[in-house]
Amino acid sequence: MATGRIRDEDIALVRERSAIADVVGAQVGLRNAGGGSLKGLCPFHDEKTPSFNVSPARGYFHCFGCGVGGDVIDFVMKADHLSFAEAIERLAGRAGITLRYEEGGAVPHRPQGGRARLVAAHGAAAEFYAGLLAESPEASPGRDFLAQRGFDAAAAQQFGVGFAPRSWDALVRHLRDRQFSDAELVGAGLAREGPRGLLDRFMGRLVWPIHDVTGDVVGFGARRLFDDDRIEAKYVNTPETPIYKKSQLLYGVEAAKKDIKRRGQAVIVEGYTDVMACHLAGVPTAVATCGTAFGVEHVKILRRLLMDASEFRGEVIFTFDGDAAGQNAARKAYDEQDQRFTTQTFVAVEPDGLDPCDVRLRKGDAAVRDLIANRVPLFEFAIRGTLRRHDLETAEGRVAAMQAAAPAVLGIRDRALRQEYGRRLAGWLGMDVDAVLAELATRARATQLTPRQTGSPAPRQATAGEVERPDLLEPALQVERELVKLAIQFPQLLGPRFDALEAEVFRARAHLLIHSAIVAAGGTATGGSGEQWVSQVREQASDEVVRALIAELAVDPPLAAYEPDRRYAAEQLATVQVAAVNRQIDTLRGRLQRVNPVERAAEHTTLFGELVALEQFRRGLREQLIDGL
Repeated sequence: MATGRIRDEDIALVRERSAIADVVGAQVGLRNAGGGSLKGLCPFHDEKTPSFNVSPARGYFHCFGCGVGGDVIDFVMKADHLSFAEAIERLAGRAGITLRYEEGGAVPHRPQGGRARLVAAHGAAAEFYAGLLAESPEASPGRDFLAQRGFDAAAAQQFGVGFAPRSWDALVRHLRDRQFSDAELVGAGLAREGPRGLLDRFMGRLVWPIHDVTGDVVGFGARRLFDDDRIEAKYVNTPETPIYKKSQLLYGVEAAKKDIKRRGQAVIVEGYTDVMACHLAGVPTAVATCGTAFGVEHVKILRRLLMDASEFRGEVIFTFDGDAAGQNAARKAYDEQDQRFTTQTFVAVEPDGLDPCDVRLRKGDAAVRDLIANRVPLFEFAIRGTLRRHDLETAEGRVAAMQAAAPAVLGIRDRALRQEYGRRLAGWLGMDVDAVLAELATRARATQLTPRQTGSPAPRQATAGEVERPDLLEPALQVERELVKLAIQFPQLLGPRFDALEAEVFRARAHLLIHSAIVAAGGTATGGSGEQWVSQVREQASDEVVRALIAELAVDPPLAAYEPDRRYAAEQLATVQVAAVNRQIDTLRGRLQRVNPVERAAEHTTLFGELVALEQFRRGLREQLIDGL
C-alpha cells in the first residue's frame, strides 16, 4: 500500500468543492444572519444564544463564545476529532474526489480508497460476528459468558459484541464473497497467512468491535472462551494496521464522546466489559484502552474531547482494580500522565477490590455510579498510598513516610496546591504543619528539583515575544482590528497603502503579524479575495494565535452600518495612522522638553523640524478622514 503526502493541488480541490455552509450545516442548524453570513448554536460548547458564525463567501467559521474558528478542514478536524490528513480524506470521500499521494513525504498518509476498503471490511466482519452471537448455536458459550457478567442480548447488540466461529476460515470465506481481496484481509488484520492459505485472525472467541472516534470499526478485541484455544492469552487484539493503532484508540470513545464533552468528564476503565457496565449503569463517559497502557496519545484524545485549556474544563477519573496491580497502575498514572492534563484528575477504587463490571453484577447500577462519585484526587491517592507502606504508629515510621511522600508533594506543579498538600500530609501523618512544610522547603532547595526531575513537564514560561490576543476593550486596538479585518475581507478597498504601513503603526503585535502575513501573501494590492485569499494569508502566519485570529476576522462582520466601501476603508486606515503619528508626536515633544535649546541648539532645531513635519503629516491624514481617498 502506497504512502506519502497528499498533493497540494488535491488539498486545494477538496477545499474548493467542500462548501463550508453544507459541511457545517450537516451538524449545526444555521440561519441567515444578514450580510451574507450564517449563524447558529456552537457545536463546541453549550450556549443558548447563537454566537457561531459562518461566512460562505470566505469559507470560514468562528464562534465568538468559545473562540474556535477556521476553515472547512479545521471544522471537520475539530468536530470529528481527526488529524489534518484524515479530515482531507473525509472531505474527499464526501465530494467524490480521488486523492493522489506524493512518495517520500515527511508524514505517511493512507490512500483514501485503501482506508475505505479496510474500514468496509471491518464493518462487514463486525456484522458477521454479531449475527453469529445472536443466532448461532455454536456461540452459546459466548452468550453464557455475557449473561454471567450481567449482559443480556440487548446489551450485546448495543455494543456490537460478536462471536468468531471456531472454523479456520469462516470469516475469510464470508468476506471473499463480499469481494474483498486476500491482500485486503491480511492488510486489515482480519486474517493471517497459514500453511495452506488464509486463516481467520480470531477463532472461537467473543469479539468486541473497536471504533475510532468517528465511529468507523477499525479493529477487534477478542476474549478466550474455550480451554483448547491454542492461544493462551485471555485477550488478543487486532495487530497494528494502517487503520488500527492501539496507542491512539480508546474503546467506547465513539459512544462516549458526546457525553464526555457535555459532562466535562472522562472515566478510564480497564476492560471492555467495564465500559459496558458503566454505560448501562448510567456512566456513559467510560472508555478503555485497547490492550495497552494509558499513554500520551490517549491524553491527546481526551484533551480534544474535553476541549482542555489552561483553565479548568472537566475531570478525568481513573478506575483501577483494588489489587496490587491496580495500585501500581494508579501510581504509574500519577507519575507519567496526571500533569499532562490541566483538568482535575481523580482515582476511583472500589473498597472490596471489584472492577466496575463486578460492582454492577454484585451490587447494582447505583453502586457503579457511587464508585465514580466517590472518586478521590489522584494526588491524594498517590501520597496516601505511599504512607500506607510505613508504620505511622512510630516516630521513625512517620519520618520515613514523610521523606517517601515528599517527592510526590514537591512534584505538584501548582504552587498553591503543593502547599495545600503539604498541609494535608502533615495531617495524615499527625505531625506539626510548620515542621512538615519547612522540611519540604529544605528538601526542595537541597535537591534543586526541576520539573523534569519531579516527572512533570516544564511549566510554560511567557516570553517577551509571545503573541497575545488584543484587548477588545481598548478603543485604539478596536480600530486596528477593524483595519486588518477589512484587509482580510475586502482587500480590494485598501490597496497598496495598507501594504506600505510601517510596523510602528500597530500597537498590538498580533495585528502587526497579520499585516506581515498579508504582505507575504502578496498584499492587498494583488486584488485577492474570498476563501482562497484568506487561506493564503493564514498559510503565511506561523503563530497559532495569529492563524486563529485571522479565521475569526474572516467571519466577524465589519462595524460599518453599511457595506464597506473605499471611503470607509480610507477612514480606518487614516485613523490608525493618525493614532500612530500622535504617539510619535508625544514622544518627540517629550524629547524636546528635555533638550536645552541654548546648550544643544543643533539637536533642538532638528527635533523641532521633525515635530513640525509630523504635525503636517497628521494634518493631511485628518483631512483624509474628512474627504476620503
